[in-house]
Amino acid sequence: QFGANVDIDVPYRYLSFFLDDDERLEQIRVEYGAGRMLTGEIKGELIKLLQSMVGAHQEARAKVTEEILNHFMTVRPLIKKIIP
Repeated sequence: QFGANVDIDVPYRYLSFFLDDDERLEQIRVEYGAGRMLTGEIKGELIKLLQSMVGAHQEARAKVTEEILNHFMTVRPLIKKIIP
């Protein structure tokens, strides 16, 4: 009665996309859907997950040098392969 509708709940939908742990996601779905978890708790889980992902991306981005960037941005001819 007081649980969330996980089919339309935005923070839960984001978790369903980004969370790799299917067992944890199912646990959240059951608890949140039954009203035993609050939306603030779901948002907290999502924030931790996204902060971790963004932090990893920022670390990787910091390692990109001008040389690496130029290598990937170099114009190259397209190669056509015809498969018989």
